[in-house]
Amino acid sequence: MRNNIDKVQTVIRSFLGRSSGRYLVIGGSVYALELLIIFIGQRAGLSAVWAVSLGFWVGLVVSFLLQKFVTFGDKRTHRRVLLPQIIAMGLLVLFNYGFTVLATKLLIGFMPAVVIRTLALAITTIWNYYLYKTHIFNWGKGAVY
Repeated sequence: MRNNIDKVQTVIRSFLGRSSGRYLVIGGSVYALELLIIFIGQRAGLSAVWAVSLGFWVGLVVSFLLQKFVTFGDKRTHRRVLLPQIIAMGLLVLFNYGFTVLATKLLIGFMPAVVIRTLALAITTIWNYYLYKTHIFNWGKGAVY
């Protein structure tokens, strides 16, 4: 029994020891947080639109901070670093939104919207990870500030 627990712990440590593992865990956690905010918001009397909006913005900020500091270990907080990262993240969010809407327009005759959204989310998750790792949270890594 103890040997099995040790194996599971080793697998978990290995998974979380890679940025891709942390990226997926944080992404899933932020998604769960957004759903919780939507649920609580609606129970508190917010409309669905306001609850989803609140969940989206809280999720976006929490995701940015956790991906930056935890997933990619980028501890730099100087405005010369943060401002370009925030702008790049904003542009990426807009691009992802456009991609998702376009995918929905193109595929709605072939599959349900929830499947399209899930597929779009899977695709954007892959390129987001790549861009975060190679550009957004790697920008100017040599800088000391």
